[in-house]
Amino acid sequence: MDRREFLKSAAAASLSMLCPHAGAWAFNGGSEEQKRLVVILLRGAVDGLNVVIPYGDPSYYQARSSIAIPHPGTELGAISLDGNFGLHPALAPLEPMWKSRSLAFVTAAGSPDPTRSHFDAQDYMESGEPGVKVVSTGWMNRLISLLPDNNSPVRALNFGPTIPRILSGPAGVANVPTGAATGRKLVVDRPAIAQAFDQLYGDRNDALGRAFKEGMEARQKLSKELMDEMEMANKGAPAPKDIPNFGKELAKLMTKDKTVQVAFIAFGGWDTHINQGAGKGQLANHLAPLGQGLADLVNGLGPLYKETNIVVMSEFGRTAHENGNGGTDHGHGNSMWVMGGDVRGGKVYGKYESLASSDLYEGRDLPVNTDFRSVISSVLVAHMGLQTAQLDKIFPNFNGGRSDVQNIINA
Repeated sequence: MDRREFLKSAAAASLSMLCPHAGAWAFNGGSEEQKRLVVILLRGAVDGLNVVIPYGDPSYYQARSSIAIPHPGTELGAISLDGNFGLHPALAPLEPMWKSRSLAFVTAAGSPDPTRSHFDAQDYMESGEPGVKVVSTGWMNRLISLLPDNNSPVRALNFGPTIPRILSGPAGVANVPTGAATGRKLVVDRPAIAQAFDQLYGDRNDALGRAFKEGMEARQKLSKELMDEMEMANKGAPAPKDIPNFGKELAKLMTKDKTVQVAFIAFGGWDTHINQGAGKGQLANHLAPLGQGLADLVNGLGPLYKETNIVVMSEFGRTAHENGNGGTDHGHGNSMWVMGGDVRGGKVYGKYESLASSDLYEGRDLPVNTDFRSVISSVLVAHMGLQTAQLDKIFPNFNGGRSDVQNIINA
């Protein structure tokens, strides 16, 4: 590790500053009208057919004798969405957003690449270039460079210990510790060490000096905003480790510091090959805190929700038929979720045919009829205000268009 990499890690808890901006940060406080994007990646391939349930398709129940979600109106049954699709009952906290038409789903969506490898599929979804393994940046980092520069070291947030593939690149990204790492002191927090670093780099006006200053400033802002709440509520004890806290923590950061433009969170545990369950069980136990966390985020954002879009996606779906272990295996098409104040919600978008063998991809999976880049492109143009020509920089060599989901956001 060279000096620059060490500085980034020590000063900013993995704040990425590969190409720091010239000059010092000058905060403008952001604005209520600034558009914001939150992306949540469900690593491990969530079973979208048991999230957005095609209960109107008899083939669904034929394919899933033990793990199908029952019809609406029955015990642990689906929450009816539109008469053909239903929502997993564990996601009941999201029903108000559906009814208020700020939540939409896109069925049969995903990456066009046929890989069933978690690692490759996640890499393609994060780089934004399916099938291309040599890509140096993530699509969200490329997005940051196209957004108005608000001179904030926390304009892009990542929840987790390291910068993920989707945010890798030259634009600065600040890491927000989660779970047990929240509030944990770093070496640079020791007064003697901090003073030594400040003497070495604090007065420098070169790239190393700027990286140190920007990193320390970002860490101090994030630490204060998180620690203030912890100190008051828990008297210095670590924040609870449960998943639902992500919504509350992110909402606090975004409402306290309106310079945040994009945020990314990844959750694992969705690879349900065994004992997946139906209305209750392994999948339900993962969906419940996710749904509550999203509801907490919406409620915590308050007025900022109307200026925010939230996209939930996973690297691929799972097989239409359950396996012999009461689970599902790696599939292809999946469901994407889009939430926000300007979402044309209350609708399931995308082309769904059936789970009959003749309609399945390779005779086993829901096909990908909507490229995930089409959904994101619609969000970036209609919500984030990008020009259509700028999409080439986000998703190079993508000519899939946005026709199937172009109306999912109010322009």
